[in-house]
Amino acid sequence: MGENYIQLIHGEGGKHTQELIGDVFYKNFNNDILLENDDSAIINLPSKKIAFTTDSFVVNPIFFRGGDIGKLAVSGTINDLVACGAEPLYLSSAFIIEEGFSKEDLIKIVESMKRTCIMAKVSIVTGDTKVVPKGKGDKIFINTTGIGVLDGYVSKYIAAGDKVIITGTVGEHGTAIAVDRYNLKVTGDIKSDCQPLNHILKCLKKYYPHIKFMRDPTRGGVGEVLNEISKKSGLGVHLFEKDIPIRKEVDAINSMLGINPLYLACEGRMIIVVDKEASLALLEDLRKQCDSQASIIGEFTDENSFVYIENYFGGERILGELDGQILPRIC
Repeated sequence: MGENYIQLIHGEGGKHTQELIGDVFYKNFNNDILLENDDSAIINLPSKKIAFTTDSFVVNPIFFRGGDIGKLAVSGTINDLVACGAEPLYLSSAFIIEEGFSKEDLIKIVESMKRTCIMAKVSIVTGDTKVVPKGKGDKIFINTTGIGVLDGYVSKYIAAGDKVIITGTVGEHGTAIAVDRYNLKVTGDIKSDCQPLNHILKCLKKYYPHIKFMRDPTRGGVGEVLNEISKKSGLGVHLFEKDIPIRKEVDAINSMLGINPLYLACEGRMIIVVDKEASLALLEDLRKQCDSQASIIGEFTDENSFVYIENYFGGERILGELDGQILPRIC
């Protein structure tokens, strides 16, 4: 096995480990805090109130149309902070790499993380690398942890009449993964929506007194998130099929696969629950400043306590909790 592949010796803590850290990770995540090379990063925060989150990413395939596991890891953790109304500042990254993994692919992943961090104006300031024997892993796993500062958003009690906004089209990450995993021969511009969402904070800040809840609909998609909120609030959610933004290509592919795109992961969208009075103004700002496909897709109701969809002809069907596996290793 040559120098272009990760070997067990890269995880032993010696010369080869330091060369890997310096040539791949320090080179791309270069900043003063990281280069202190301490056991913990020492950082100054402008606020005493912070948001703190962690997540692990095991997607298959690791390179997919519209992104890769590195872009996904950075974006996913940033978006978890944004869902709490926090401005993301710092990330950690920990890599578990299987022996024999291509160093060229590792560099592509790390460079993708670097580009995403630059886009989102965050820094990776600490991390870890472990190498496991061939056959004991699955190419590469990444864990990222994030810290952000809160700027006034406080979750409030959800009430009947509150509106449900989605900030863009639905189901694109899960569809892109399915197309690449199963080598589907499809036409159309199918790609993951994977992206960091901290740019939407500028649209949200003045609406914080009106926003009741935010969540990025990753595993389980829009359907599962809304079922979780419904169960927590004790209210029903009335969705309107005509208002749910699903691209025709996405809808067609999932119809062929027998998958409901409302259960597929989105990695660059946010569900926002907002009171009725502010909903149209917030929607207009989101469409102008962030994503023209943002849409009000439904509202909370006290007439029942489940999620259901009204179709184009006035018929209704229940959108229940996800029961089973749609696509494994999706994020």
